[in-house]
Amino acid sequence: MEDRSQHDHSDWEGVVLAARERARSRQALMIERHGLSGDVQYHWSMDDARITWSRGGKTFLTGRLTMIGSVSLSRRTWLWAWANPSLPSAVLGDIGQVRRYGEANGFPVLPWPGFDHDPGLVAEARVVAASVLDADGLWAESADDAQLHFAIHDLEPAAEGPRPTT
Repeated sequence: MEDRSQHDHSDWEGVVLAARERARSRQALMIERHGLSGDVQYHWSMDDARITWSRGGKTFLTGRLTMIGSVSLSRRTWLWAWANPSLPSAVLGDIGQVRRYGEANGFPVLPWPGFDHDPGLVAEARVVAASVLDADGLWAESADDAQLHFAIHDLEPAAEGPRPTT
């Protein structure tokens, strides 16, 4: 882990508060605008950094994913995606901007490769990351021993495939 020097906590709290409000409003708008409630299925891939939503077997929305980071539930640690060499490059997107933003503004939690899992700190880190990345929304997935945290970008209606002939 990197230098754990003190930072201006009131500045951090202000950034978190603004990012939290931004994420809350964008998430609600994303769900409402694109009908992402009810009987909706999704498919995602880290290899091509894409997520698609469907209803009744028909894909209606696609988006790009940027992995923000992950929580190891057994080790109780957070690891930033930019510090995880096992991830496909496509899913990293511009996550390095988050580290650079932390360095430039003296917010040490952003450039630390990882830290002990604290749900509040993870929530703060992911909303600030979403704000820095100008994400449309946030999304999390649990898999085995991990919680995976993503930013969603570039939402667009799915292209219609060929219509069946009768």
